[in-house]
Amino acid sequence: MRSHLILLVLVAAAACSRDGAAPGGPGGGRGGPPPATGVGIVTVQDKPVEVSSDFISTVRSLHSTTVQPQVEGRVTRVFVKSGDTVRAGAPLVQIDPEKETATLQNTESQRAARVADVTYWKAQVVRLQALLQAGAISQNEFDTAQHNLDAAQAQLAALDAQVREGRVQLQYYRVTVPTAGVVGDIPIREGDRVTTSTVITTIDDKEGLEAYIQVPVDQAPDLRVGLPTQILDEAGKPTASNPISFVAPRVDPATQTVLAKALLRDAPPSVRVQQFVKLRVIWRSAPAVTIPVNSVTRINGQYFCFVAEPGPNGLIARQRPLQIGEVKGNDYIVTSGLKPGDKLIVAGIQKIADGAPVKPE
Repeated sequence: MRSHLILLVLVAAAACSRDGAAPGGPGGGRGGPPPATGVGIVTVQDKPVEVSSDFISTVRSLHSTTVQPQVEGRVTRVFVKSGDTVRAGAPLVQIDPEKETATLQNTESQRAARVADVTYWKAQVVRLQALLQAGAISQNEFDTAQHNLDAAQAQLAALDAQVREGRVQLQYYRVTVPTAGVVGDIPIREGDRVTTSTVITTIDDKEGLEAYIQVPVDQAPDLRVGLPTQILDEAGKPTASNPISFVAPRVDPATQTVLAKALLRDAPPSVRVQQFVKLRVIWRSAPAVTIPVNSVTRINGQYFCFVAEPGPNGLIARQRPLQIGEVKGNDYIVTSGLKPGDKLIVAGIQKIADGAPVKPE
């Protein structure tokens, strides 16, 4: 009986010994290295990166004209409306010419009288010259007639000048389009009185648009004609590209900026005169390391990323501090911490820690 009990105890001990050895043996799961986590890995490379600055610029027209009358008076008719496309010489506004017309008619009537005087004294001079040669009159009588003819001709010439001036002045009462373009706002109405300082409207031609860019003086040394610029939409995406066509030789003393202009040969259809647009000046293109924004973590103000490095049993994740620059699209520009050829982990970083084994997915 006692021998049977000893045999049972030995069998149980052997079984327990086998069960306890399994977890810690070579085939066990708890005592071996953890399995590698699948992550996304890309090789870091230098890429050409544009060094640029964004500005708010004003769109202006090379052919923008402010229309003001050259005479005073009451508006009797407005021929156009805001937004009309007009040609040069087309009528814009009619100002009441009644007073000027009356003045011109009065001058023309005086001129007619002077014409009659000139005709009369010409005939007198011819007649008296014949009598003077015949000895019928004195030289003094002939000289008086000649003087009267000269005076009548001088008065006629003065009135001729007044008539010409009056006719030119009368033309100013119809205000016409100075250059072809699109009519802007017309603040005046029929019946309003205008003076030579009244702004009737503006005429703008969209074929000659320029972007005015005020560049801070510390960036001015990099300005030059030919630098590319981009007009950006609300999402910050380029919609048109034009080179800088002018750089001012002096600084604006009020703003301490340098004026640059870009002739908008390429412009979105929505761009209008006097509109503010976001414009990017591209200073240069240089190679740099860029990494996706979602591959970077920030801890206590310091930026980090994970790189895959060789380990004893394969790849392991190593956390590496970074110095980053500005954002370009969906990427950070890395100024230090990574170099071309590094294996950057871009996906699955929430599942790993420093030193964890990883494998590429």
